[in-house]
Amino acid sequence: MNFDKRLLKQLKSVSIPLGFTVFLSLMTSAAIVGQAKFLSRIINRAFLEKQTLESVWSLLLVFAVLSIFRAVFHWGSQSAAAQIAARIKSSLRKKLGTHLVRLGPAYAKTRQSGEINNTLIAGIDALDAYFSQYLPQVMLSVLIPVLILVFVFPIDLLSGIVFLLTAPLIPIFMILIGEMAQAMTRKQWKTLNRMSAHFLDVLQGLTTLKLLGRSKEQIHHIERITNDFRGSTMKVLHVAFLSALSLELLSTISTAIIAVEIGLRLLYAKMGFENALFILILAPEFYLPLRRLGTRFHAGMEGFSAAQSIFKILEEPAKIPGRYERGRVDFRGVIQFKNVFFSYPDTQHPALNGVSFEIKPKQITALVGASGAGKTTITYLLLQFIYAQQGGIYAGGKSITNFSPNEWRTLISWVPQNPYIFHTSVAENIKLAKPTASEDEIIEAAELANIHEFIQQLPGGYETIVGERAARLSGGQAQRLALARAFLKNSEFIILDEPTSSLDPQVERQIYKSIQQLVENKTVLLIAHRLSTVKKADQIVIIDDGKIVETGTHTELLDKKGAYSKMVFASGGRNG
Repeated sequence: MNFDKRLLKQLKSVSIPLGFTVFLSLMTSAAIVGQAKFLSRIINRAFLEKQTLESVWSLLLVFAVLSIFRAVFHWGSQSAAAQIAARIKSSLRKKLGTHLVRLGPAYAKTRQSGEINNTLIAGIDALDAYFSQYLPQVMLSVLIPVLILVFVFPIDLLSGIVFLLTAPLIPIFMILIGEMAQAMTRKQWKTLNRMSAHFLDVLQGLTTLKLLGRSKEQIHHIERITNDFRGSTMKVLHVAFLSALSLELLSTISTAIIAVEIGLRLLYAKMGFENALFILILAPEFYLPLRRLGTRFHAGMEGFSAAQSIFKILEEPAKIPGRYERGRVDFRGVIQFKNVFFSYPDTQHPALNGVSFEIKPKQITALVGASGAGKTTITYLLLQFIYAQQGGIYAGGKSITNFSPNEWRTLISWVPQNPYIFHTSVAENIKLAKPTASEDEIIEAAELANIHEFIQQLPGGYETIVGERAARLSGGQAQRLALARAFLKNSEFIILDEPTSSLDPQVERQIYKSIQQLVENKTVLLIAHRLSTVKKADQIVIIDDGKIVETGTHTELLDKKGAYSKMVFASGGRNG
């Protein structure tokens, strides 16, 4: 049977609608038995005892009322089950989104975006059938047969025994088929995840694929994955249809056995007609919920398979300290890295190996190193996207893990090398740094970032939609938009991931002029890719292979004739 303890735990939050669903299911079962009882009595009196319509009118009225009650109870139980599914889906989607935020960019970079999106949207939606159809049908499959047996055994022991012996055949057969179907459904879900992930990768890299002439090849690749998904889906449907046929056959044979044994006893006058008809009417109703369970079983399997992906993310540990100090962080003190070690999962070589250095207040500290040296890891540690496995980072003498990540990040401005611009208006993109900002504050930030004039030339001004990933902006314009965010936030501590590294000299000069205004009297960590930008830094820290190899000013490091000196001369001379 498709039961996952982690899914069943979600029912605790919906105990009231769950109890209401069970009650209505029980009342539906009682209405079914009542209908069978009154219908058999009506037929017996009208056709065998030759009573008039007036004499059975009250019985017909009760039968009609029971029919209405059955419909209302059934509708009510389904509505309550749908509410249960909706509330659990909403809760899980919120938990999943919150946990992904806690895991941060470091986790997201280890997974394909399409796979995460598919789990967050389609995966959660797949749970609907599990909670609204499968679990309620499990309850009905227990309640209705048990209730029918309670009424059948006192009337006819033999029929009760036949019911009791034949009923388990259907769930046993369903479980045997279900094991195979579940493996196929799991494969189908993995194929869907792979297809979603690959399709999103292709869409995001469509420009590159076109330039390299590889778009047709990707079309064929998508076609192969689509065919794999279609094939796995058809196999699941094939098993589902075969199992439905088998369950129908088993229930039909079981009903036929009941009919034959009752018919023979009626023939030899060993049983009364009214009781015989009552049991015959109940026979299909006895097996119906078991048959429907087989159908709902396959409907719920997709949700069961999707749950594995959902809980795989939810059970990923978010390494966030549980206790935080209250109060504002004091950036007037030194920010210190003390013997920090960090290794990414599934890697043998540490990204940081005993890193120790200081970021002094109101000064610019430049971090210089080759690609893969550990600069991004240091940035992620400072932003609390990841946490040191050994050693610690301290601000004003206190570990930064003493402060809530959200509060800590509100005090930091980060201008990355490739800022993310959302598919919304220019004003909304700037306001991300300060949602309560007024129009005047947004314009002032844009002016400081040297982008106000360009924005005014746009068709809608500050309300112009810039497109996903700044599709309507150049690289320099996107960088200036990110700088406008930093100006609006006006933080005491600024991390600059060399925002001018991929721009032409004229745009670089404009942006660098804005940066000089931004960092004035601020504590700054500059991730340097071009050595020409670090000469005026108050301190230069050289990192290589996860270790700090040199620290000093531009002149001091040149005089040492060490790693920095070699980098400067390799890049074109003493003046960088």
